[in-house]
Amino acid sequence: MRQLELLAPAKDFETGKAAIDAGADAVYIGPPRFGARAAAGNSIDSIKALIRYAHLFGAKVHLALNTILKDTELQDARNTIVELYEAGIDAVIIQDMGLLKMDLPPVPIHASTQTNNQTVEKVAFFEAIGMDRVILARELSIDEIKKIREKTSVELEFFVHGALCVSYSGQCYLSQALVGRSANRGQCSQPCRSAYSLYDSNDKILYKDKQLLSLKDLNLSNRLSDLVDAGITSFKIEGRLKDITYVKNVVAHYRKELDKIIAADDSLSKASSGVSRCVFSPDPERSFNRGNMEHFTNGRTENMSSFHTQKSIGKYIGTAVSADAKNVVIDTPVKINNNDGLCYFDMHNRLKGFKVKSAVKGKVYVGSEIRIDPGTKVYRNFDHQFIKDVQREDSCIRKINVNMTFGETTNGFFLEAIDEDNNSVIVSVEAPKELARNKEAAEVNINKQLTKTGNTDFEVVNMKIDTAESYFIPAGKLNQLRRDVLQQLSDERTANYKSKKCVINSNDITPYPEKILDFTSNIMNEKAREFYEQHGAEVDEYAFEKMTDYQGETVMTTKYCILHELGACLLDKDSKKFDMPLYLENNGKRLKLDFDCKKCQMKVIF
Repeated sequence: MRQLELLAPAKDFETGKAAIDAGADAVYIGPPRFGARAAAGNSIDSIKALIRYAHLFGAKVHLALNTILKDTELQDARNTIVELYEAGIDAVIIQDMGLLKMDLPPVPIHASTQTNNQTVEKVAFFEAIGMDRVILARELSIDEIKKIREKTSVELEFFVHGALCVSYSGQCYLSQALVGRSANRGQCSQPCRSAYSLYDSNDKILYKDKQLLSLKDLNLSNRLSDLVDAGITSFKIEGRLKDITYVKNVVAHYRKELDKIIAADDSLSKASSGVSRCVFSPDPERSFNRGNMEHFTNGRTENMSSFHTQKSIGKYIGTAVSADAKNVVIDTPVKINNNDGLCYFDMHNRLKGFKVKSAVKGKVYVGSEIRIDPGTKVYRNFDHQFIKDVQREDSCIRKINVNMTFGETTNGFFLEAIDEDNNSVIVSVEAPKELARNKEAAEVNINKQLTKTGNTDFEVVNMKIDTAESYFIPAGKLNQLRRDVLQQLSDERTANYKSKKCVINSNDITPYPEKILDFTSNIMNEKAREFYEQHGAEVDEYAFEKMTDYQGETVMTTKYCILHELGACLLDKDSKKFDMPLYLENNGKRLKLDFDCKKCQMKVIF
């Protein structure tokens, strides 16, 4: 049976726990240092706590140690891996191949999307040296993924939701060039979300102060079946900087969608145990989003960018009918609540917003002057009641199904518990066998006390009473029996959890698919250089972060194309034409745009 994994981000222990409660089969979390989100580092103790909690449900924890490392950092990174391996970490996501020349424990290694995994050859190489999984480039189409799957057997992971980098992962150096903060070192300043002006070769402004490099957010809810058929094993949600509310909502949504696919195919199963129940109806559009798109999964499409804002627009709810000094009338089928945040684009495509002070049947009292034209689309980007529901501590609860049998021994009684993964324990207690005066009431009492699982991680789905007679047993004795058996079952599940073991073929001489390596291979240390040379490549340049002069260097490579987005594709003879070359400018700094139509790529030159 093929297992499908829903993989969620964990900013910290609390967010990781919430993701598991909402239905995640695995979470990925950053260590104190060396994660690609430096602002989302975690203590070793909190990661250990998350490992213990996840393993109770058969869920995995992946360590995102996916930055490039200095020579002086390698040993500390290796020590982190060893300590967390001993604590039970299930996999380590890496970008820096220098780590593979260290003495690592047999922990599964995943090739980060930062290693720019676009081709069959690259994925096959990582499989040959012993990588357990490859995280594919976000820009791949369904057909391209299928071709990779046909030629390889390594596990494949793919992003299905969240914010999108405009550049190929691992191939963006713009933040480093502009402000000295390296994306490959976990410190990206997100310059792709900034406003730029677009100039032609005559210094004419074509577009002024627009988010020309900012993409809409990824949402592949409608592509999950295609991705399953294409061979994806792990379905990854972006967002290690996102809060618990976002993570709960998005994870619950994808859990629901994947469960539908699994239920319809006997060859599929989910990759962890337990059933998650949420008190809210998950809807990703009611969490942060800049508008949704499917990126390149179905080829190049229109309207991929969020030119007019990098902020959340939320969910479309209706259109404005009229407005006066302090009120807006909205034609909408949804209930608008007090304290909701609504927004719209004005006639100049500037995002405007207002807070709802009160609302009755679409008439919204704002309390201050607002100008909105009739017919303007209105979005809700702060759904007060929905967020309140999701933020409840018990908004998502995950339980492991248990069958129980209550029976008698020579000197008392026993309680047997068998969970959905066939872990079983039996607890016995010595007690006098006092016949019940009311047989029916006695059995009701036994059933009631033994199935009260309360705040535990278990739920009794079947309770069998197997005794020769009906006995009166004090409630306290039954409660203690239940508590003991569930505690022992929890311990048994933890003891029986087995992490996968994998060993990298450190002496393997499989040729690397590229022969001459420049700075885009992100080689920061001597052990990484040794790794690539061992596999037949010639290291021509070290990482961009080691350079001192960035002039003329390509600081971003993208499949996204500004010309295509503006209806000016160079391959379309009927499209509008600009005087080339084109430049982006922000705060006096200019970036030249280069268009490689043969590869259908855009390069940003410093």
